[in-house]
Amino acid sequence: MGSDSVGVRRVYDPQEDGDGTRVLVDRLWPRGVAKDRARIDRWLKDLTPSDELRSWYHEDRSGTRYDDFVDRYRTELADPAHAAAVRELVELVRAGGPVTLVTAVHDIPHSHVPVLVDHVAHELRHR
Repeated sequence: MGSDSVGVRRVYDPQEDGDGTRVLVDRLWPRGVAKDRARIDRWLKDLTPSDELRSWYHEDRSGTRYDDFVDRYRTELADPAHAAAVRELVELVRAGGPVTLVTAVHDIPHSHVPVLVDHVAHELRHR
């Protein structure tokens, strides 16, 4: 299985039949979303950027910090503290069904989610 079996969807979008296992990859539960409506199968909080990194990134609204954010988040994902959550996500993807990463962020392309998808693809190739 590759990263093509990992989808991304906002939690506010309706669930689709092809979502497979839905994994919330936000630290906080999304505002205004009932747990039964979200249909989340796993909530892997340990895959999210640290509070410090997230705060640092959001201090600058110009968007110039994204490349540095990506580098710092990759470093966090490689830390042993994240190993169990990374391993769980990789095993979900490897198990064969589609996996959909679910998030509440508005600007997905400039969030932690594409970095996480890339990290999972890397782990699948090298484990």
